[in-house]
Amino acid sequence: MKIAVIGCTHAGTAAVTQMAKLYPEAQITVYERNDNVSFLSCGIALHVGGVVQDVNKLFYASPEQLTAMGVKMNLRHDVLEVHTEAKTILARNLETNEEQLDEYDKLVVTTGSWPIIPKLKGMELDNILLCKNYNHAQTIIEKAKHAKRITVIGAGYIGIELVEAFEQLGKQVTLIDNMDRILFKYLDREFTDAIEGELQQRGIELKLAQTVTGFLGEDGQVAKVVTTAGEYETDLVVLCIGFRPNTDLLRGQVDMLPNGAIIVDEYMRTSHPDVFAAGDSCAVYYNPTHKHAYIPLATNAVRMGTLVARNLIEPTVRYMGTQGTSGIKIYDSNIASTGLTELAALDAGMNVKTVTIEDNDRPEFMPTYEKVQLKVVYEANTGRIVGAQVMSKDDLTQAINTMSVCIQNSMTMNELTFVDFFFQPHYNKPWNLLNQAGLQAM
Repeated sequence: MKIAVIGCTHAGTAAVTQMAKLYPEAQITVYERNDNVSFLSCGIALHVGGVVQDVNKLFYASPEQLTAMGVKMNLRHDVLEVHTEAKTILARNLETNEEQLDEYDKLVVTTGSWPIIPKLKGMELDNILLCKNYNHAQTIIEKAKHAKRITVIGAGYIGIELVEAFEQLGKQVTLIDNMDRILFKYLDREFTDAIEGELQQRGIELKLAQTVTGFLGEDGQVAKVVTTAGEYETDLVVLCIGFRPNTDLLRGQVDMLPNGAIIVDEYMRTSHPDVFAAGDSCAVYYNPTHKHAYIPLATNAVRMGTLVARNLIEPTVRYMGTQGTSGIKIYDSNIASTGLTELAALDAGMNVKTVTIEDNDRPEFMPTYEKVQLKVVYEANTGRIVGAQVMSKDDLTQAINTMSVCIQNSMTMNELTFVDFFFQPHYNKPWNLLNQAGLQAM
């Protein structure tokens, strides 16, 4: 059996390592544009801020390791064409410019995503950077050394983490986003208001509810960011607007969402029987809405890549879907969310109610305790839990992993009320925070 794999970051690495173990007789060939594999891009801000000193520790696999498993690694190879009916791949060696035609029995598409790059005036200026891969990380660090004023465009997780890292490096930081608040996709306003307040207290300028329209330069380098609300001087710009799936190779050959995300079934099969896909190139089944959605997360990618290997020959292990569970640490605040925010649920046309708990995380007779804020979103008619968010100085983010399981299993608020959680004064109160949410809903 000949298996071709296009792309080798999270999903690709997971698929390849598992396939090499499960099918030792198979001929596995990887095509990867870069000269490295498995880079944890979610660690870029930690590297920029100096928390992770050695960038090489952000790789969790190497080409040499995969080669030792019997995998043929074609690094610095760009796949130009895929013909699913003929089962062929045309690839170009980026070092020699030579092209080669390869055949396969099974194709695994783990081409990932790429940052959205707007078509704006001044985009050709130096010091306008992307934030996705190893080379981007190195460029950001080198350029930031010589920049006094840094502008981050996009207030999602990556943008916020970079803003914090740059501020801690002593830079003058401006954050721009077209939404009227930060972390719009992940948290409701009562959470984002508090985070915005802390960012502003640290001197970070928030320019929200405005859209970037272009850039002005001096001597070929960016000098100003122009938005619908004004102009802001800057020495360096990092674009964190979002990602789009890298799926042009299969356009018109397999079913996709309008944005190009490949639709796969619960066994990671595309609409073509011998083509599998996983990771940021795919749509995922989103349990809160019971629909496919584009949610590019490393956690989704490694799970899906592993499932590709398990289901390559015959369907054996079913994908249980995702809640889009994620977390972030912003200065001293530990924050996590899963499923739908209240606003997202309303935008999806759902009839929902919410419960918000503001309490101390431990009994007040303990020497120390911290405030915690929890919000749960649930269907008004059925009580089915569809989302949750938590924030505290203490790390209570594992509560959101628990809520993720609740959503995955279609649990209701009534059921959450009486789930068996332990009590120990060092950690919590007799009525666990999640039990409290259920009680309040009742």
